[in-house]
Amino acid sequence: MTQPFRLAINGATGRMGRALLDLLHEDARFDVVAALTAPGTRQLGERAWHDRVTPCFQAEWPQQPPDVVIDFSGPDGLVSALDFCTRHGVALVSGSTGADAALNARVIDASSRIALMHASNFSLGIAVLTRLLRQAAAALPDWDLEIVEAHHNRKIDAPSGTALSLGEAAAAARGTTLAQDAVTGVREGARRAGSIGFAVVRGGDIVGEHTAMLIGSGERVELAHRAADRSIFARGAIEAAYWLRSQPPGAYDLEAMLAARLSQANEVSS
Repeated sequence: MTQPFRLAINGATGRMGRALLDLLHEDARFDVVAALTAPGTRQLGERAWHDRVTPCFQAEWPQQPPDVVIDFSGPDGLVSALDFCTRHGVALVSGSTGADAALNARVIDASSRIALMHASNFSLGIAVLTRLLRQAAAALPDWDLEIVEAHHNRKIDAPSGTALSLGEAAAAARGTTLAQDAVTGVREGARRAGSIGFAVVRGGDIVGEHTAMLIGSGERVELAHRAADRSIFARGAIEAAYWLRSQPPGAYDLEAMLAARLSQANEVSS
């Protein structure tokens, strides 16, 4: 039997951390060696991993370092994870948001030394949607693009990070950016031909919905993804960790993982 990979969860007491631990309890591919929390946060209690809770990354790791760290903490926790992983040569999967320009620069620098995947959304379906939207936007460069996103009524940022990432992917496929005049963000008034706009819906307990509408004269193409369960993001992060642990140093995303899977599937079928 293959030896399980050693995994540490940073931000274990958060919503995503708990979802990860629940899924990993049944996943024989991994051995969770540490559930890391920020100092002063509530503990896991009598849960499956309560005996492995560690108050953040310690200066001297008391045992063999993990093979992979999954981080869903915050900017401070991400800094600690970057320091630890680069020091020990450990692969890092991070879904922590709120990073400023300086921290993003540290992430880029760390990717020259370790395998690293930092993303705002770990849904495999969103990764496929992004890939399809990039192709559609390039094929239909003069069509208007409206990205409609819906989330629960407690979400603070708008448009969502995922919606903006979709817009950035579409803009790049057209050889432009969201900041350039050829592309518009959220604004009133007539739209420039081929522009990218955003619409935001907030209400109830919507987990997350994203629809990209490419609108031409007399016809429209819609690409959509709807999340019904937050555990999909944890599943995506786990699959990313399993794939990333065998990759050389570099910055990766879910699309790269999906492309590698597709290539392997084509090799098997040929």
